[in-house]
Amino acid sequence: MLKGLTRFEPYAYSALRVMAGVLFVFHGLQKFGYFGGSLVELPSRLGAAAVIEVIAGTLIAAGLMTVPAAIVASGEMAFAYALAHYPRGPWPIQNGGELAVLYGFLFLFVATRGPGPISLDRMLNRR
Repeated sequence: MLKGLTRFEPYAYSALRVMAGVLFVFHGLQKFGYFGGSLVELPSRLGAAAVIEVIAGTLIAAGLMTVPAAIVASGEMAFAYALAHYPRGPWPIQNGGELAVLYGFLFLFVATRGPGPISLDRMLNRR
């Protein structure tokens, strides 16, 4: 039974990539004051993070320039963890950094795995 499910792995991966990208976009949009977030100033560290999250998240969700977008997103999450979370305590469960760690490693995986079968990268490379 489980062996039969593995044939769906490439499509499940693409769905994971899309959803992670979409949620990352929302994470960035909150910094622009949407969806219950607080507006941050664009020329600030949080403003730069918002821009990265919206652009990289959109590219990752679409599967366009997936690898470089995922590298940037993963790096931004490592940077966010180091600057904003780690000073509050060493463990993500203590310092509120679980989401930053999860996004960071998820996007690192996306960067190493590539766009998957359902992506603009794949569609454009077929031509």
